[in-house]
Amino acid sequence: QVHLVESGGGLVQTGGSLRLSCAATGRYFNSYTMGWFRQAPGKEREFVASVRGSGGGTQYSDSVKGRFTISRDNWRFTMYLQMDSLEPEDTAVYYCAAATGTVAADVRNNYNYWGQGTQVTVSS
Repeated sequence: QVHLVESGGGLVQTGGSLRLSCAATGRYFNSYTMGWFRQAPGKEREFVASVRGSGGGTQYSDSVKGRFTISRDNWRFTMYLQMDSLEPEDTAVYYCAAATGTVAADVRNNYNYWGQGTQVTVSS
């Protein structure tokens, strides 16, 4: 069982930056594939980025590649999402998620555990 809590959301102007954190409790954090997803009003929840367990391989959606950076600190049981050059289109609730096993990291249904979400709003 893994419990996830996001933090770091807020209001920022276009071109600004935010850093999201996802704190995990439970065992075997370094074995989970961790991901960030986001959901804007009236839209489906979509993949943003993921990072594998011990090996740390990363994956990004095309819409955030080059602007967002995902990382994890297995000693602190925490995952991060550094978001730079933010755009109004990035406005959404951001969720962190954990997946067991070796799975396609960009597929929402592969994730077993979810946080409650944190709001990110980018003003134009």
